[in-house]
Amino acid sequence: MTLSRLLPVLLAFDGAVFADLASNLDALRAVAKEGQGNVAASSAWKQVALAKAEELPLLLAAMDGANPLAENWVRAAIGAIEEREPKALPLAALTKFVRDTKHSPDGRAVAFDILLRRAPEEAAKLTPQLIEDPSAQLRRHPVAKLTEEGEAVLAKGDKEAAAGLFQKALDGARDEDQIKPLAKHLRDLGKTVDLPGHFGFLMHWKVIAPFNNAERKGFDEVYPPEQKLDLAATYPGKGEEAVWKDFISADDYGKIDFNKPFGMLKEVVGYATTDFVSNEARDAEIRIGCKNGWKIWLNGKLVFARDEYHRGAKIDQYKIPCHLNAGKNTLLVKCCQNEQKETWTVEWEFQLRICDATGTAILAAK
Repeated sequence: MTLSRLLPVLLAFDGAVFADLASNLDALRAVAKEGQGNVAASSAWKQVALAKAEELPLLLAAMDGANPLAENWVRAAIGAIEEREPKALPLAALTKFVRDTKHSPDGRAVAFDILLRRAPEEAAKLTPQLIEDPSAQLRRHPVAKLTEEGEAVLAKGDKEAAAGLFQKALDGARDEDQIKPLAKHLRDLGKTVDLPGHFGFLMHWKVIAPFNNAERKGFDEVYPPEQKLDLAATYPGKGEEAVWKDFISADDYGKIDFNKPFGMLKEVVGYATTDFVSNEARDAEIRIGCKNGWKIWLNGKLVFARDEYHRGAKIDQYKIPCHLNAGKNTLLVKCCQNEQKETWTVEWEFQLRICDATGTAILAAK
């Protein structure tokens, strides 16, 4: 985002003054890995941090599309302004910014956190509206509030009211650390909790392995499943024949664990495929969590790939916009395991769900 991208925001202010601010923000946004742009950013940051509190919406907008390093520079400047002018913060503008889902989730979260600190009554008014927000980060606040309310009601002995609050919180929750206690609360109250169905995790797959990933070359190697899906075929594999097997996940969070059908292998590649039958043609999101190298194809088209290993995995770790055809849609996932032997590198798995932009599950027609 350069000055031209910021023009809609700039028009609300005095152009000459804010053109300088936007130029300095561009310098912060130009920061990249290995120190690229740091010298210019250091000089620009001193000017940005002197901005007036009324200019915070411009700084927040500069976080749209910014890389994490640039976000840190902008966030630090916002913090400096907040500390310097706590009584001059543009609360109405910050509230408007939080509500505008066109802005980045990180920028909106920063704005909401300021409201939590400086105008808790405004934050309290906003909180219930965030339960279906596209940002999982912002959903955490209403989920936590509903959980607290449910626990307070439960302590008074009203189990049904507590269950209703816990269920509403679970409907909005997207982070495992919030989902697990909510599911436990509901199950302890005798309620059925179908997490795979609730979140839309795909549980039934055909899987095949092991193909070779020595020296991590398997990520780019084109193995037969990428060329043609033939579920009756067998292929030469790494040390053994690669065959297709049925796999049904029994995990609450839909994990497809290649270690279970194929063993604890290293330097290998596995594939998983399933068909998703949609009631209609529509836009959707494929959301995946995986700590291995992976690629995804939808209806034969590569839609995303990530060549990275063992950096952690979580629900909705990656969000991939897609378009579903009416009827059958074929998914193919490539999951690569590397050579590392540490105990925390044994996972060879992924979890995948299909939902809309708010994270609400889209369930298959069958």
